[in-house]
Formats: sequence, structure tokens, C-alpha cells
Amino acid sequence: MTWPSDRGTIKWTSLMMPEHVEMVQEVFKEQTKEEKPVLDEQQIQDHAFTLEMAIKDNLTVEIKYHNGHNYSYFTVKVVGINTDTKKVSCFDQQKKEEIQLNFYDIFEVTVL
Repeated sequence: MTWPSDRGTIKWTSLMMPEHVEMVQEVFKEQTKEEKPVLDEQQIQDHAFTLEMAIKDNLTVEIKYHNGHNYSYFTVKVVGINTDTKKVSCFDQQKKEEIQLNFYDIFEVTVL
């Protein structure tokens, strides 16, 4: 008989101190971490072009973004690009708030 892989965690976390639970969660988080790939210059230029087109034509785009641990997806309207700080200002349509994304952490831009 096999048990789900998290059975041991569920079984013992009720007996652990909160500090230990946080440490175990950090270990699991590090084990599932995805490395950030390096983009080539052509991909960076393609993303910049697509983002500028989205600003000019007021288009909605989906952005695949590396958040330091794994990937997040945002459906946004691009508001602007700050070339000094390398940040992209976007309006997140799901959360109804403006967010700032690091340009070099964007790995895919798709016009919807």
C-alpha cells in the first residue's frame, strides 16, 4: 500500500513548533524552485516590441513572469515602460491594480 507523498508532513506538522513548520515549508519551496533561464538579445527585443505595440494599440497581453521561485502569469494592459529602472508598469485586470514588473524577468508576452 502506498501513501500520498505529503502524508508524513500532514501527520507530523500538528506536533511541530510553528518555527519548524516554516522551515519545512521553506525546504519544500526550495525543492520546487525553477531556475531562471537566460534570454538572448533577440528574445528581449521581441518582448520590447510586443510591449510597445500593446501600449500604442491599448492591447491586452498575457505575461509569463519569473517571480524568483517559479513562473506567474498575468493578464494585463501595459501602461508604460521605464527605460531607466527597466520596469514595466501594467494594470492587472484580475486584481484591478497597477503592478511593476522587472523587464528582464519577463519570459513570454502574448497578445490576446
